[in-house]
Amino acid sequence: MSKALIKFIRLSPTKARLIAREVQGMNAELAMASLKFMPNKGAKYIANAISSAVANGGFEANEVVVKSCRVDAGAVLKRFRPRARGSASRIRKPTSHILVEVAKVEVKAEEKKVATKKAPAKKTTVKDQIKKATSTKKATAKKES
Repeated sequence: MSKALIKFIRLSPTKARLIAREVQGMNAELAMASLKFMPNKGAKYIANAISSAVANGGFEANEVVVKSCRVDAGAVLKRFRPRARGSASRIRKPTSHILVEVAKVEVKAEEKKVATKKAPAKKTTVKDQIKKATSTKKATAKKES
């Protein structure tokens, strides 16, 4: 398992988490390919973090899976914007930290399932269904009286 951490990205953590949830559990190569076509700003950063984590472990992209992709809140940059009558309003510029963990896929040998013979299903005919329906009607009529 290998990790990659990218810190102080000028991107809101809530927006980055939406993308991070999409790639979690995916094959690394497939995740990077799908992130390439996402229009979001955070997709580029997360793809960069995944490729960095793959390189840190010395793996090939097609043999690892994105085990976890976590986005934490970083420092918030505070700026002021002048407003009417000499006042000012605060502008918050959030940052985020992206942590990606990739793990090598272990291919399990498929176990052969032993075929068990089931007993053939009992065939019901129309006559059996009519008998069943009439017997329930008689039973309910007796209970009511």
